[in-house]
Amino acid sequence: MVNQLLLWAAGNARLEKAITGNPLAGRTVHRFVAGGGLSDAAAVAVDLNNHGVGGILDLLGEGVQDLAGASAATAGYLEAVDIIADRVIDSTVSLKLSQLGLTVNRAACGENLARILRRADELGVGVEVDMEQSELVDASLEVFREAVASFPNTRLAIQACLRRTVLDLEALAPFKPRVRLVKGAYAEPIELALRNKDEITAQYRYLTDWLFANGSLPAFGTHDGASIEYAKRAATQAGLGKQDFEIQMLFGIRRDLQQQLADDGYRVRVYIPYGSSWYPYLMRRMAERPANLRFFARSLIGS
Repeated sequence: MVNQLLLWAAGNARLEKAITGNPLAGRTVHRFVAGGGLSDAAAVAVDLNNHGVGGILDLLGEGVQDLAGASAATAGYLEAVDIIADRVIDSTVSLKLSQLGLTVNRAACGENLARILRRADELGVGVEVDMEQSELVDASLEVFREAVASFPNTRLAIQACLRRTVLDLEALAPFKPRVRLVKGAYAEPIELALRNKDEITAQYRYLTDWLFANGSLPAFGTHDGASIEYAKRAATQAGLGKQDFEIQMLFGIRRDLQQQLADDGYRVRVYIPYGSSWYPYLMRRMAERPANLRFFARSLIGS
């Protein structure tokens, strides 16, 4: 119940205005968000690299309202690609298609993504495409199919909680896709998404096996120790080693486990959000782990 309320809060504009206007909220924001600018995120990525962990730079923002907003986000990601290459940082970039104009102009979104992919390909920087709420899945998959035909190393996030996901992956099988498997962090109707934790975990494990059999360099976005252990065993059964898949986690969460996995020789990346549009992201993080809610509430009242 708390999870659903927090996911509802993530899309509530009035609540967003109230919370983002509270200067005390910054105490929690800085725990989960690298900072307001690209330089902040790059500094976090460099520090992670020094500990054997890769980065994923994510410029916060989604659902732009016009093509000017989409162009600004595209320029922001081109800048991120450049700084990764210039500073030789072990990092990819991750973007949302609604940030590039998916809900404004489908063709323009595809062109913006292609611009980023071309630059990233020239400079040897990886690109990951986030998956958003269910009403955008069809359009997102269409854009991804077009992109991956020319840039096969592009990675796509897939949500295990959606009932359609098994069929979506089967349709992508001919591409041997690079996928980041996540459980899902959006409020979805029960007819479209699994709600029971055990059912989601079971589907996550089924899809883990599928990716080792049909994908390439799969990434598992999870902080759940049991799901990580399952991925390790599945990799071994598939005849793969520690560097043949990735464990991806979020900035500010389970840092001890991130380091332990890296020390054990696994490929680990940390998702590093930055920018001013932190509210929806932070609410979804609260929903994923409601224990963080008490910490956030205390920060808002300054105690």
